[in-house]
Amino acid sequence: MHPSCALIIWLAAVVGVQFVGYAGLAVLVVVAVLLTPRLVSRWWAYVWRARWLLLSLWLILAYNTPGEAVRDLAWAPTFEGMTEANLQAARLVAMLACVAWLFLRLGHDGMIAGLWGLLQPVRCMGLDIERVVVRLSLVLEHLQSPPEKGAWRRMLAAQPLPAAGQAVLHLRLTPWALRDTLLAAASGLILMGAAWL
Repeated sequence: MHPSCALIIWLAAVVGVQFVGYAGLAVLVVVAVLLTPRLVSRWWAYVWRARWLLLSLWLILAYNTPGEAVRDLAWAPTFEGMTEANLQAARLVAMLACVAWLFLRLGHDGMIAGLWGLLQPVRCMGLDIERVVVRLSLVLEHLQSPPEKGAWRRMLAAQPLPAAGQAVLHLRLTPWALRDTLLAAASGLILMGAAWL
């Protein structure tokens, strides 16, 4: 699969997640796990890292969505809020599965090559895609290693962190095949079907 095709499929899945319920989310996660069984451990790591975000999201939606409060208690969340909070949290967990699939499928170099391929059509508009790709490469490389303890204090004190990265960025470009066109078209059709329902 071409890296740009994998990015298109990922983007369609992430956008489509917003239009489906629990059954659609379950199908998406099962397909991702069946396509890449190694995904489960990385997916769990992403969910664990996002646990406070998930809790915050759940609390905000549960308490700020209007409706009938649980047991008519003034301080309790609403039933409608808890329903919405559960669905949004499930959507976020499914999106993390999509991210885990993408990183396992492409890796660092594949992500850069895929982005390079996707940005080629906008080059005629004057966008410096080389600069965008190099910056994304540096961000992805930085995200692969956890920050050292106390690094946030140096960032707040405006002390730069030591810069590390590749001196030269090599892209291995693979040819776009008919299969990639069919997969991209199928993901677009599935996205439109999810939005229509």
